[in-house]
Amino acid sequence: MKFRRNIFAKALLMVVVIALLGAIVMGLWNWIAPAIVAGAHAIDYPRAIGLLVLCRILFGGFRGHGGCRRRMHWHQWQQWQNMTPQEREQFRDGAAPGATPPSP
Repeated sequence: MKFRRNIFAKALLMVVVIALLGAIVMGLWNWIAPAIVAGAHAIDYPRAIGLLVLCRILFGGFRGHGGCRRRMHWHQWQQWQNMTPQEREQFRDGAAPGATPPSP
């Protein structure tokens, strides 16, 4: 029961966020675009949602921005912080940190 309530709450939150973003896009478009672009007209709410989806497809994709990817960057950042300056320089030069340089 708790699982279903949690899913319902997340779905409801997502709908509210999309509706709010659509209203923000519509307001910004109607405020800015007609004033600075010749021939631009005010848009209604469904077109604002369409514009939001179009921008998401063109510039952001639908891949999400969290989860495992964020943890991977955090882990890499922690590894970088634990390196000595010499290890960092070796890493920048393309060698594995802690590897011994080749002998001449």
